[in-house]
Amino acid sequence: MEQWISEYIAAEKQALDSIPVDQVAAAIETVREALENDRQIFVFGNGGSASNSSHFATDLGKGSSDAAGKRFRVLSLNDNVSWMTAIGNDYEYDGIYKRQLENYAQAGDVVLTMSVSGSSPNLIEACKWAKENSLYVIALIGGKRGALTEVADNCIVIDETHYGRAEDCQMGIAHMICYAFMENPDLVQ
Repeated sequence: MEQWISEYIAAEKQALDSIPVDQVAAAIETVREALENDRQIFVFGNGGSASNSSHFATDLGKGSSDAAGKRFRVLSLNDNVSWMTAIGNDYEYDGIYKRQLENYAQAGDVVLTMSVSGSSPNLIEACKWAKENSLYVIALIGGKRGALTEVADNCIVIDETHYGRAEDCQMGIAHMICYAFMENPDLVQ
């Protein structure tokens, strides 16, 4: 078991090392501009990526807002279970995020989605709608890449296909975005 744990940790370090620093910096700048321009930030994912999206919205909406002295307008679309199930039941599951964006989103807003596969139809549909309606799309995806690489304005690829390690790295990137504001007070003017 100790050998397996050591190998897991080594693989996790390799996955973390694959995170493209310049693209994370660009995502931080996009989030900063959204704050500066009072734009909404929508986050969503499926499964563990949904949990990461909820966590990100909490950290950005609370801790980063407190540090910035200005409130981030951030909403995790996977946190409204009754709306998601109504859409999935009455229309189609692939529209659970797109249809929420149709109610909330405006041109200039930001979408941040997380997906290990990069191929989830509900994420792709929402991100395509976002692009068609002049929202900026950031995608945090795993090594399988998938169709989100063709849709996102900033596609941050974690070079790892293992779901646990890729999701750990997603959360690491989410924390980098949030803590950029918590630990760099001069980031917000």
